[in-house]
Amino acid sequence: MQVYLPDDLYAEVKQQGLPASELLQDAVREQMRKRKLIEEGDKYLEELQAEVGPSTPESKAWAEKIIGQVVRHSEQTAS
Repeated sequence: MQVYLPDDLYAEVKQQGLPASELLQDAVREQMRKRKLIEEGDKYLEELQAEVGPSTPESKAWAEKIIGQVVRHSEQTAS
C-alpha cells in the first residue's frame, strides 16, 4: 500500500521528526474504530426502531431541545 501526503503535510511531519508510519497507522486505526462505532450505532438504532417504532415529530423536537440545552451548557462551561 502506498500513501500520498501533500507536500506541506509531508514537510511538517519531517520537520518535527515525527514517525510518519506510526502516525498513519494510528490515524487509520482511529478511523476504522469510528466507522465501526457508527455502524454499531446504526444497527442499534434499527433494532430500537423495530422494537418501539420510528420516532415522531414530537419526540424529534424534544430531542433537539435537549441537545440544544446540552450544547449551550457545554459552551458555557468551556468559557
